[in-house]
Amino acid sequence: MILAFYPADWSPVCTDQMALYQEVLPEFQAYGAQLFGISVDGVWCHRAFAKSRNLAFPLLSDFEPKGEVSRAYGAYRYSDGTSERALFVIDPDGVVRWSYVSPVGVNPGADGILRALDDMTAGTKVAS
Repeated sequence: MILAFYPADWSPVCTDQMALYQEVLPEFQAYGAQLFGISVDGVWCHRAFAKSRNLAFPLLSDFEPKGEVSRAYGAYRYSDGTSERALFVIDPDGVVRWSYVSPVGVNPGADGILRALDDMTAGTKVAS
């Protein structure tokens, strides 16, 4: 499983990041990994954002209690009331195998996620 925390729907960096993940989604799925985007935005905002950007992966709302999931992962920006731009790759047993917190204004890309999935599966991909 991949958790991609991001500050807000509609921001330029977040929009680019989620669009990139949509493009590489088949590569994530080849490892048997499911991607979840998470921000403190509400469900309606997520629906509109996902529809406008043609996102085919779930966006989870960490709206109420605000930032509870982000806080549990140490990925909440108290100063802004949003999530950090943080990535987590979690194995089937629920163990965090890799994490990365990017500067909030920088798209972290997908290379780190793909390396972590490759390391975690020892190069064994699920047949498409």
